[in-house]
Amino acid sequence: MLSLRIAFRYLVSKKSHGAVNVISAISVAGVAVATAAIVVVLSVFNGFTDLARQQFSVIDPDIMVTATKGKVIADGESLAAALTDIPGVETAAPTLSERGLLVSREGQAAVVFKGIPDNYSRVVDIGDAVQAVITPHAADTMHRPAQIAVGVAMHLALRPVTPFAELYVPRRVGRINPANPAGAFFSQPLVAESVLAVNQTDFDADHIYIPLDAARTLLQYTREATAIELHAAPGTSPQALADDIRRAVGPEYTVATQAQQHVEAFRMISVEKWVTFAMLIFILVIAAFNIISTMSLLVIEKRDNMATLRFLGASRRRIRAIFMWMGAAITIAGGVAGCLLGLILSLAQQYGRFIKLSGDPTKLSVTYYPVRVEAGDIVAVMAIVLAMAAVTSLITRIFTRKT
Repeated sequence: MLSLRIAFRYLVSKKSHGAVNVISAISVAGVAVATAAIVVVLSVFNGFTDLARQQFSVIDPDIMVTATKGKVIADGESLAAALTDIPGVETAAPTLSERGLLVSREGQAAVVFKGIPDNYSRVVDIGDAVQAVITPHAADTMHRPAQIAVGVAMHLALRPVTPFAELYVPRRVGRINPANPAGAFFSQPLVAESVLAVNQTDFDADHIYIPLDAARTLLQYTREATAIELHAAPGTSPQALADDIRRAVGPEYTVATQAQQHVEAFRMISVEKWVTFAMLIFILVIAAFNIISTMSLLVIEKRDNMATLRFLGASRRRIRAIFMWMGAAITIAGGVAGCLLGLILSLAQQYGRFIKLSGDPTKLSVTYYPVRVEAGDIVAVMAIVLAMAAVTSLITRIFTRKT
């Protein structure tokens, strides 16, 4: 403790050379700015992760169950009914997804269509994604209602005056007559009911929703489903519920939460976050070199004091400990100041939303930089700062070997 007290006194006392004070302040400021930048950048990445999760939640169920082998679940209706009996499951609905060709008077587009049952709004309320209503349900039974992603609606010019289109899929079973190529396809007349947009390119470009019975007729299915989509009851953890469902259904089915349904997208964000973190650590290391140079000047500055301590009986080990504590204290002081500064800036943006995104606000899903402070990030940053403090102390030991 004596070494620590002397080290602290050396740090706060006035130096004989003013340049040493300036360089010490610059060293602390360099570490503080680099640390604050790391905290802010990690918090921004957390905000964008939350934004992506929020956008996915508009169109994705809390939990999705699919077949581990094969494309469809043989009896989707029965499995959906069985899953509804599991505690924590509020609603379960079978859905059927496939690719097809949508043709209108203005053109054609490859689409991904999903057949949804009447109670689907209790699983995923896609009404939240409706950007425009084109027409009410068709008056005739031939044209089935469809909800069209904005990219498809624009490409095929589906609007109130021309809401009609035809969905084509290849015949799944049965023989095909080469003399009648049109017989190789089934078709379903559709009427565009509404336009959907969730600001996700992979959805907005080519997705449409149609009634489940129409999808099954097109694909020559009766009770099959490609997935069972579930909505968790209020207060139920989707992750815990997914674990319960896995135990109930066994290895024949794959159970995925919202994050697991888009594991690649969230993994990409996570990789970008930690790669950026590693790059900023290099900047922090460079800032630490200023501390090492500062410590070399302080050793020179306090050479007479070290001689006095030697005459008073201080060992070389104790004198080295003084300067090691000084190096660690400068690093930790800069790190703590940087963390506090980063927290203040991040929390101000998280709750005040002062910094806005550039661009047309009407075309942006969010108009400000999303930010969320996470305790784990602060712990990781401080761990790096403490590690750097230890390294700085060890390097400082080199300057005091001959004291």
